[in-house]
Amino acid sequence: MVSSNSGSPGSRSSPIVAFIAVGALVIFGLLPGSHVSGLSRLTANGAFMPNGFGAVVAAMLTTMFTFMGTEIVTIAAAESPNPAMGIRKAVNSVIWRVSLFYLGSIFIVVALVAWNGKDLKATGSYQLVLNQIGLGGFKTVLELVILTAVASCLNSALYSASRMAYSLSARGDAPASWSRVTNRGVPLAEIIARTYVGFLGVVANYVLPGRIFGYLLATSEAIALFVYLVIALSQLKMRRVLDAAGVRPAVRMWAFPALTWLTIAFIAGVVVMMAILPGQRLELWFSISLAAFIVTIGVTRHKNRSAQTIK
Repeated sequence: MVSSNSGSPGSRSSPIVAFIAVGALVIFGLLPGSHVSGLSRLTANGAFMPNGFGAVVAAMLTTMFTFMGTEIVTIAAAESPNPAMGIRKAVNSVIWRVSLFYLGSIFIVVALVAWNGKDLKATGSYQLVLNQIGLGGFKTVLELVILTAVASCLNSALYSASRMAYSLSARGDAPASWSRVTNRGVPLAEIIARTYVGFLGVVANYVLPGRIFGYLLATSEAIALFVYLVIALSQLKMRRVLDAAGVRPAVRMWAFPALTWLTIAFIAGVVVMMAILPGQRLELWFSISLAAFIVTIGVTRHKNRSAQTIK
């Protein structure tokens, strides 16, 4: 059994909650000293969607990969004393956290910052909000929050990667050393391997500044879509099997199967958009090539294993 060590997210969430609360006061004109208020920037200067729906799609494709990883909460929950209850709470928590922290904070930014502001690109959206409401002196606090969030993402990435590699190793699809754990149940060899890869990325960024992130982004954008597409298709099949066996899942999909099919159709539509939009074709082909490479390796290994089993 692999143990987990996850801290409370409350301390990391507090600054975002404070930002949303202060932003709400500014919108309603209740914060003295603020240079902006109201919701006029949602419709001023040609907004909403000033550059058309195509720009929204392009931005969505670029940012969609950032939501990849929300499913790792189920990995940690599965290691809890009560996995069924843990997974149910984790899934519900992700829904309201994304709605509050992502959508809520972005709404504050869009409401208070003009989309074509001259200082937007150089200053950054959140810092520009603080400047306009008279709280620009909190720049250091904002930077510390961002640093904490990045460190938290790194910690989550190491945790999830080590657990996925542990599972692959246990099935014979990764080096055997990755499934060995310490007395505390930690797959130490795999964590060291992930850390080593991370340091290689840092070195590569110094050698090719500004390009490594672009390559990683190009190969991961559509991968996130492929992962969720496989999850949705698997859920369709597994739910039918469970329903036939009379088993009620601990976490049930809303409006099944209509919402599942809608999710599949949406993902397919996004992939088609990536193929149509000139700025997204390279990312799509990178992701397809990487996915095909990984699938080919997996299929080949399982065929060889089946052949050896028959012999």
